[in-house]
Amino acid sequence: MIFDRLDVALDGLSPSAAALLSMLHFKPGLTTTGLARITGVSQPTAVRLIDGLERQGFVTRGKPDGRVTPLLLTTAGRARAIHLQKRRLEALDGLLAPLAPEERYQFERILDQVLAGATTSRSFARTTCRLCKHDLCRPGLCPIGNRAVELEQAEPENDLGDVQ
Repeated sequence: MIFDRLDVALDGLSPSAAALLSMLHFKPGLTTTGLARITGVSQPTAVRLIDGLERQGFVTRGKPDGRVTPLLLTTAGRARAIHLQKRRLEALDGLLAPLAPEERYQFERILDQVLAGATTSRSFARTTCRLCKHDLCRPGLCPIGNRAVELEQAEPENDLGDVQ
């Protein structure tokens, strides 16, 4: 039942394809390499996913700059990404519906602690948050992002990369 709700939230896309759309919505112009790193898939898999999303009319390739080609969402791609976010949040809200408001608050606090404790690097944060609604993620709000920042400040050479 839980997975049925999550499958419905993906609206026919694979979790990785949905993650690509989501990341391009919040961070237009990423490259296939950057998207592969964020979604935790191999470079060849990312290429196949991008090709499929391009065939569906959701992604377009920007003007190449040397060997780097930025990827952008089409109007249909942006609409689909927004729809996926809405469906995902509805599915999560449905899962949490049996909890009373105080129980939900306690659950969210405990979950924040678990997620922060599990965060080991910026790379982990990127992969874990690949379907998150990034425009809501601000300093002090996201336990995963906050922990990744703490780790980077403690060890500046730690996995910063070019994709935040």
